[in-house]
Amino acid sequence: MFTGLVEAVGTVRDFSKTESVFRLSVECPAIAPELKFGQSVAVCGACLTVVSAGGGVFAVEMMPETYARTRFSGLTRGSRVNLERAMRLDGRLEGHLVLGHVDGTAALEKLKGPPDTKTAWFRAPESLTRHIVGKGSIAVDGVSLTVIDAEKDSFSVGLIPVTLENSTLGLLKPGDAVNIETDIVGKYVERLLKRGVPDRGAASAALTLEGLCELGYG
Repeated sequence: MFTGLVEAVGTVRDFSKTESVFRLSVECPAIAPELKFGQSVAVCGACLTVVSAGGGVFAVEMMPETYARTRFSGLTRGSRVNLERAMRLDGRLEGHLVLGHVDGTAALEKLKGPPDTKTAWFRAPESLTRHIVGKGSIAVDGVSLTVIDAEKDSFSVGLIPVTLENSTLGLLKPGDAVNIETDIVGKYVERLLKRGVPDRGAASAALTLEGLCELGYG
C-alpha cells in the first residue's frame, strides 16, 4: 500500500527481459540504501518487489502483465522514474490509498499555466475514465492528485510547484504516456452495481438505495 507521495526520483540503469520476467535496475542513492530484498517499492505507481539493492542502486522484477498495463515499454537507460516505498501503518496517510496496481495508461494532451503551477489534461480510454470523478483522487505515475474535470475520454489535474519540482510530471511533453491508477472505491462500487444485491433466497435484484440501506450503507 502506498500514499502517492513521491519520495525521490530515480534514474533507470538497465531494463531487460528474461524468458518470463522483466528486470529493472534503478539508481537512487536517496532510498536505495534503505531497501531490502523482498520489500515493495512503487516505480511510477507500479508496486514492484525488490530483488537486490546496493551501492545506491536497486533492482525489481515484474511479470508480463505489469509490463503490458504500464508505460514501461518506453523506459530506456537514463529514464527518470518516481519512487515511493511502501507506507507504514503507524504513519499519516498524507495522499490517498494507492494500491500500486496500475489500471492502464493515459497520454498528456497539454500542460499549461504559469511557470510554477500547471494544469495537465490527459487523454484516456473509457475503461479508465468511468472510474474518474471530478474532485476525486487519482494516481498519475504514482503521484496522488485531485481530479479537476472528468470527461468521457479525458481528465485534468492541477500540479503545484512541489509536485513539478519533485516528480517527473514537470518533465512531461504532449504525447507522453503516464501510468494511471483510479480510486479503488469506484471499482468496488461498479462491481457491486454489476452483480446486484442478493434477495435473501430469491433471484438477485438490481442494486437500489433501499438495498444499500438494508446492507448498512444508509
